[in-house]
Amino acid sequence: MADTTPGFVALDAMGGDDAPAIVVQGALEIVQSGGTPVFLVGPAKQIRGELGRFRALPSGLEIVDAPDVVTMEDSPMVVLRGKRRSSLTVCAELVRDGQAVAMVTAGNTGAAWVAAKTVLGMIEGVERPALAANLPRLDGSTLVLDVGANVECRPRHLLQFAVMGSLYAGNVLGIADPRVGLMSMGEEEGKGGRRIREIHAVLESAGVHFVGNVEGRHVFTGEVDVIVCDGFTGNVILKVSEGLGEMILTALAEEASRSTVHGIGLLMAKGAFINLRRKVDYAEYGGAPLLGVNGACLIGHGRSTAKAIRNAVRVAAQYAASGTIEEIAAALPAIASPIPEENH
Repeated sequence: MADTTPGFVALDAMGGDDAPAIVVQGALEIVQSGGTPVFLVGPAKQIRGELGRFRALPSGLEIVDAPDVVTMEDSPMVVLRGKRRSSLTVCAELVRDGQAVAMVTAGNTGAAWVAAKTVLGMIEGVERPALAANLPRLDGSTLVLDVGANVECRPRHLLQFAVMGSLYAGNVLGIADPRVGLMSMGEEEGKGGRRIREIHAVLESAGVHFVGNVEGRHVFTGEVDVIVCDGFTGNVILKVSEGLGEMILTALAEEASRSTVHGIGLLMAKGAFINLRRKVDYAEYGGAPLLGVNGACLIGHGRSTAKAIRNAVRVAAQYAASGTIEEIAAALPAIASPIPEENH
């Protein structure tokens, strides 16, 4: 079996639109720069083909065979039924068995959710895992959760998301006393209907720095550090943010190509343009942690580049070393929703 050197991250070599080539490239860049050691998990023969120019593997890089490949079109349940030895399942097993500190994939999000939840189990006190995404703002980023793992959420689920998001923002993102907001239709406490009012009341007693209701614009203003919402709402926020960022960059480039004056202006502002591109580039953030499972798991964008893979591995290792999972396990059992939800 694989080397058990501490600190390895299990990387799904078959996850992503351009896997395995891009994933292998990202892994090579990590270990060749002296960064986090990596287990490349997937069909061993195919991975070795991508590493063909190396007579011996670079130090810090190991291959772990996983013959089954989960595609983006597969049902999430395929990791339990048809493809039991998938790279996703094996990555999770490496974390469960203590051979890897974290797992990273840019593949099928639903299948990764099932594999991580089934193999790693849940942190005590957490009912549902939440996918948390860093969205850029002028002075850093805002953590939004859930962004797709749970379409519908009850008040107690959002309570758990708030605690997990606050601890992750503090421990991994380095935000002191993170401000937590509840996504709603308006800032006033009474806005958003009965369910939002009930959730608002729960979050006031969650033991986090709850600042009240927030609106979509607050994702980018810097007035809040963590935003909790159901997965449907969060996924719309995430996809709109990605699309808007790409549209702005494309529009600037097109304007520069149409006009000599604009082109010269953009050339003179090249540094600012590069900084803007970096700020809205999802590759800078690597991926989204799946908070709530009993092990560090990061899910990257399907279009992840080698740079995104590098950053995802780096962030996953930071998450694993931060003690966040242990703090969530200590905090959540003492918190219970006061709402009798069986009638909702």
